Amino acid sequence: MTASPLMNTYGRLPIALSHGRGCRVWDTDGREYLDALGGIAVNTLGHAHPRLVGALQDQVAKLIHTSNYYRVPLQEQLAAKLVEISGLTNVFFCNSGLEANEGALKIARKFGHDKGIDRPEIVVYEKAFHGRSIATLSATGNPKVQAGFGPLVEGFVRVPLNDLAAVDEVARSRPNVVAVFLETIQGEGGINPARWEYLQGLRALCDRHDWLLMLDEVQCGIGRTGKWFAHQWAGIRPDVMPLAKGLGSGVPVGAIVCGERAAGVLQPGNHGTTFGGNPLAMRAGVETLRVMEDDGLLDNAACVGAALKAGLERGLAGVTGVVEIRGQGLMLGIELDRPCGALLTQAMEAGLLISVTADRVIRLVPPLIMNADEAAQVVERLCPLIEAFVATPRP
Repeated sequence: MTASPLMNTYGRLPIALSHGRGCRVWDTDGREYLDALGGIAVNTLGHAHPRLVGALQDQVAKLIHTSNYYRVPLQEQLAAKLVEISGLTNVFFCNSGLEANEGALKIARKFGHDKGIDRPEIVVYEKAFHGRSIATLSATGNPKVQAGFGPLVEGFVRVPLNDLAAVDEVARSRPNVVAVFLETIQGEGGINPARWEYLQGLRALCDRHDWLLMLDEVQCGIGRTGKWFAHQWAGIRPDVMPLAKGLGSGVPVGAIVCGERAAGVLQPGNHGTTFGGNPLAMRAGVETLRVMEDDGLLDNAACVGAALKAGLERGLAGVTGVVEIRGQGLMLGIELDRPCGALLTQAMEAGLLISVTADRVIRLVPPLIMNADEAAQVVERLCPLIEAFVATPRP
């Protein structure tokens, strides 16, 4: 076999997808699949949405990229919308969730230096995932993905999720802390939500100590839980909010949205990007949010997500080996009592695209346009696979 010119960085399934429409995709052999993965929480509007296709075709024919030497009116338009729906102050655009998280870490450090703290520290979390650059990898709480890339960046203090007493102890013992950084719902860590009262407690604690509350909404934001941002269920606002994934419905776009406390930290020369905020990516973001509003996709995510979760709970009731079904809206995880990576191939063979994260959690993050019939089909295809899988003796 001829060696691939691609680096061997992915364990790919043995199919190539050629086209899609709505929540369905087809491979190069013509086989159809129901997409419950959405490009890993990216394809907000599904595949080949006519309004997004039209907007992108129009933009490609006008202007794709200019650089940030000049005003980009579509940046201003998308930033104004993000400020409106978040209640925050201003926005920096980049290209990915990693870049948004990296920028958030820079904001936290600069915030600390501006206060006279020479070696600022940031509270981060067990099982967190913020990216694969050296800094975001250091903030991540997964030794498996960190292995082989030391020495990691210093300046992080790690605590367990939903344990406010642990953060209180950090506040008492670590005078250089300047920020708390967490995913509102941990994605790669296994669909682990921060409890609403915990987020409220963090908000109060950060206010008390003049820390930044930085909520990574890269995977759980942009309507996935039934509100624009998952933290809005807790009735709070962060100081810094990294976004990406669903913001461009498949076109790479990231954003750092800042509230008043952090809005002025970065000044000219402190941060920048070549590709970030280009007209094509901004048009994708503007059209995505516009369609979401026009088509009521927040309500759809909440309703269809609740129906999907209820269907999974019914279909898997009493099945030994199913530990928990958790999550909110169209961001759901099914934890099993054993590693379940084999279900990726089994689901694919059943015409269903899913993912497995944290070794034993089946992750469902479909397009936000998924309807109730399609959610029922996910249940019909997935539950028998899970039941048969956990009934098989472990190796």
